[in-house]
Amino acid sequence: MSKISINAPCPCGSKNKYKNCCRMYHKGVKAPDALTLMKSRYSAYAANEYAYIIKTTHPENPDYSTETQPWKNSIVAFSKHTEFLGLEIVEFIDGRNEAFVTFIASLSTGPLKEKSRFLKAEDRWLYAEGILF
Repeated sequence: MSKISINAPCPCGSKNKYKNCCRMYHKGVKAPDALTLMKSRYSAYAANEYAYIIKTTHPENPDYSTETQPWKNSIVAFSKHTEFLGLEIVEFIDGRNEAFVTFIASLSTGPLKEKSRFLKAEDRWLYAEGILF
């Protein structure tokens, strides 16, 4: 169950309501680019939309697992015990089949700074890996 009201501002920082922004991706609309996917994944953590995180993770990602129940439990625990306070996009490098988004996520546990790598697979962007800095 989502922990964000559909009428609340979207966690991605767009200033749109969640229902008119990232929620559509959580409900099945394909993200048009890696930047949108990254923002919608941040919002998915904030909204406890664990299925979206699993669905948008590339099989090459170190966290990827076919054992979805423990993975789901880990995502839910992180989402439940973390406040998502803001997202700052530092850099977006777009590509045809590979893209990079560098961001700073403000979390209740402290800032998370990451350069994320995304790969396009079967015409869908997926999160491949992230390097913390």
